[in-house]
Amino acid sequence: MFGKIAVSWVALALAAVSINANAADPVRIGLVSEITGPNAEAGANTVNGAKLAVEEVNKAGGVLGSPLELKIEDNQSTNPGSVLAVSKLGSEGNIAALIAPVRSTQVQATAPTIAKLGLPTMIGGSDYGLTHSGHAWLFRARPNDAYSAKVIVDYGVNTLKKKKWAIIFSTDTFGTGGKNMLVDELKALGITPVLLQGYTNNTQDFTPVVLAVKQSGADIVSSYTPFSTDAAILATQLRQLGVNLPWIGSATLASDSTIRLAKEALHDTYSVSDFFADASPESQAYAKKYKQTFGRDADFYSSWAYDAVHILALAMNRAKSTKPDAVRKEILAIRGHKGAEGIYNFDKNGDGLHGYNIVKNEKGKIVFIKHTAFTPKE
Repeated sequence: MFGKIAVSWVALALAAVSINANAADPVRIGLVSEITGPNAEAGANTVNGAKLAVEEVNKAGGVLGSPLELKIEDNQSTNPGSVLAVSKLGSEGNIAALIAPVRSTQVQATAPTIAKLGLPTMIGGSDYGLTHSGHAWLFRARPNDAYSAKVIVDYGVNTLKKKKWAIIFSTDTFGTGGKNMLVDELKALGITPVLLQGYTNNTQDFTPVVLAVKQSGADIVSSYTPFSTDAAILATQLRQLGVNLPWIGSATLASDSTIRLAKEALHDTYSVSDFFADASPESQAYAKKYKQTFGRDADFYSSWAYDAVHILALAMNRAKSTKPDAVRKEILAIRGHKGAEGIYNFDKNGDGLHGYNIVKNEKGKIVFIKHTAFTPKE
């Protein structure tokens, strides 16, 4: 009897060892997004895109033989909230990499903390300076605004033949950076904008902005508006006050959130867009899966986070390590990676994409006009 009991205990012990050996600890990526606050809808899209990618990575074998796991923190749609969220994730000590917020101003606020943590961090903020300030740990999963400004000006001047530009911009990092890039591109063509009109984020009344446009003599409007709510209010009030000029804006104008909020006020507007559902087989497959899973159209808020997860997983698997320096080296070495947003070829600054689409809102449907790509500088 004793012998049988002893054998049973040995069997149980061996089974426990086997279970522990097979239960590999997950590789964790920290994601900071706008779960609450005025931009919660965009933040939900970001989380959804990241979750889809995690699901695909794990179905394909995970990272280094372990499951990939997201640790999500809410930044409450604010800069201080973003800093707090990044600090909280960093303090946990088991995070292999980060996905920062999509807002340039929030990325800028968190950049010093990210530098101290020394973790590879994917960003969606498109302000040029974020990856051109010597920061070693920021890698962008969207094209930067040096490219968006070139594409906006090229289409507005050379295709629409407009010379009197009114530029509306958020006074945050994203908006100011985009405005400066636009001014430089126009200056290169001998054009001085007739109006540079800034506004603060979460503005409820754009009447003074719209009146300034009406009085400026402009024949075209361009804008850098980071928040869907602001872009929708601006669009509505421009139309209500009789401004029906051609309008080419930043990618927010083509986002699902803005389109649903602004409705017909955005009809016949143009925008640059880094994500377009029919741009490639990869973007088509992603858009289809996103629609099937969440019942709504994919946009750049979700697609960049989806690509960011895949890029981090790819780099870790190629590095055969989650050590930050090894992962950083492999991210910078990525060439020809086909994502939902486009084909990634990382340059020394950490920029993976190098071009934009021009799209048009035709009665609520986003229609592709053209894609312009640039050769990255090594």
